[in-house]
Amino acid sequence: MTAVGAQADPPRPDAGAVDGRLARRDRNRTAVLDAMLALFAEGDLDPTPEHVARRAGISPRSVYRYFDDREALLRAAIAHHLDSVWHLYVFHGIGEGPFERRVTEFAAHRLRLYEAIGPTARATRTRATTDELLREQLELTRRALREQVEKQFAPELEGMSARARRARLAAVDALCELETLDLYRLHRGFSTTDTEALLADALRALLTP
Repeated sequence: MTAVGAQADPPRPDAGAVDGRLARRDRNRTAVLDAMLALFAEGDLDPTPEHVARRAGISPRSVYRYFDDREALLRAAIAHHLDSVWHLYVFHGIGEGPFERRVTEFAAHRLRLYEAIGPTARATRTRATTDELLREQLELTRRALREQVEKQFAPELEGMSARARRARLAAVDALCELETLDLYRLHRGFSTTDTEALLADALRALLTP
């Protein structure tokens, strides 16, 4: 019982209601990010928040409750996807084994990665020209993928002269870039299997002494 003249304690918020609101917010935020990624996969690499909201089944106003602006939405969607596929970047046993095995394993690994991140990578490249953060992230990814080439085929590259090594590494790196795989898969119409075989054949041609 409250004494006369004393101020009553404010009512405590219902913990269950708070948890429910937070869970609903998290679900809606994830739905927005998943909708963004689905639109990337369908070829819309720069969807408006309104388009994303319709796809997610929420109001456009709700999108702006979760993300400050269009750039924040794009960055969050890319980060959300990369969090789920980061393990595909890891190349176990890199540089190990005979040349033929390293060729086939590398081609298979790069195609698996491409199929998983292709649409998101295209969206990143589309906006990287005007978004410094995405541009830096794109450059870091390219550098990491180039390092995979160097490590996987170090024995072959180290057996070349310095000039030949630079030229051959540049050619192999360009061959295995995600943009190049876009050319084969999207613009030339090769299947994943055919692209993997094409990549392996080209690696043999470039790296066999």
